[in-house]
Amino acid sequence: MKKYLSLVLTLCCISVFAQVKTSKSYSLKLDETRNIRLYIPENYDKEKTYPLFVVLDADYLFDVVVANCKFLTYNGDMPESIIVGIEQRGLRDADCQYGENSLPEKKGNSFFEYLGMELIPSLQKEYNIANFKAVVGHGITANFANYYLLKENPLFKAYISLSPSYAPRMGDYLLDRMKAYEDMTFYYLATASNDLKENSQGAKYFNTQLHTLNNDNIHYYFDDFQNANHYTLASYGIPKALDQFFSIYKPISKEEYQTKVLTYDGPVVDYLYKKYQTMETLFGFKKPVLLNDMMAVYAATKKNKDLPSLEELSKIAKNEFPETMLGFFLEAEYYEQMGEAKKSMRSYEKAFGMQEIDFITKDLALQRIQSIKEDFGW
Repeated sequence: MKKYLSLVLTLCCISVFAQVKTSKSYSLKLDETRNIRLYIPENYDKEKTYPLFVVLDADYLFDVVVANCKFLTYNGDMPESIIVGIEQRGLRDADCQYGENSLPEKKGNSFFEYLGMELIPSLQKEYNIANFKAVVGHGITANFANYYLLKENPLFKAYISLSPSYAPRMGDYLLDRMKAYEDMTFYYLATASNDLKENSQGAKYFNTQLHTLNNDNIHYYFDDFQNANHYTLASYGIPKALDQFFSIYKPISKEEYQTKVLTYDGPVVDYLYKKYQTMETLFGFKKPVLLNDMMAVYAATKKNKDLPSLEELSKIAKNEFPETMLGFFLEAEYYEQMGEAKKSMRSYEKAFGMQEIDFITKDLALQRIQSIKEDFGW
């Protein structure tokens, strides 16, 4: 027993080959064993890093979070993620206990330390966890999740707060803390028309207060779902929150192309650089440039007659799609637009010897070469 108690945390019977596993987690902070659920992506790769979602009230929220993460991952709208849930049936009131100052006390303080000092560190030893960590809570656990926001170096970058049962002074604490935030942070708050009256009033009031917040580092979202109640709002809010948190991760859409790429103030290729650099900073890993995004920026260079961006885009293409025609084809088009026919022909010829990609085919390269020859009488 002494040897068992000396362990800071024990995660038993967890296999990376299983999609979801229910396990036992012993905590020295709580001096008790807790039931946890863990989802590891089916194609977990030790060379990659993965965002982490911590799901409170996992008895009923865990499966909803896993299902939505898997769906968005399948469609390329968010990265594969590791999800851990803590079951709290019959324990949530004690886990979320706070004192007269509205801050955690007694077991609430121990549970706060259990998540941050035991559970998450143990997962970080076992798996490659990215910088991006999120927490999901409902009712009193949503209020509890906010305590991590109050820390000088918050554990989480994203918060999904579903119908929170706010402690009396929580709103004031959050507003004061958020004013000084210097790192990109995501906060999603939801209530519903048939939510618990006190929770709904608290969420709506806090929403009005957050609208006065002048901090570009806080990415705040609010929903008041009609015809939903205290529990069903979770099935609406979780996918909505994930969709918004990972909007930058998605491929460039038609709307993004029209409203952001074409109107970008500066060389349009810088929009691509900024998009991917933001993702790397936020999530802690480098995402390969999507062909969709390359083509969107390529279309914008043509639309805006932005030749410097076209040249730079050809360099990116050579790195990201080295076996394909893309890089040399874009380079050839750049030289062609610059009036450098011989350089253009050589680049088209190089492209011809590589793999076709998207609309860029060998036939198209031959057509461009022939067109140049005819123009110059070669």
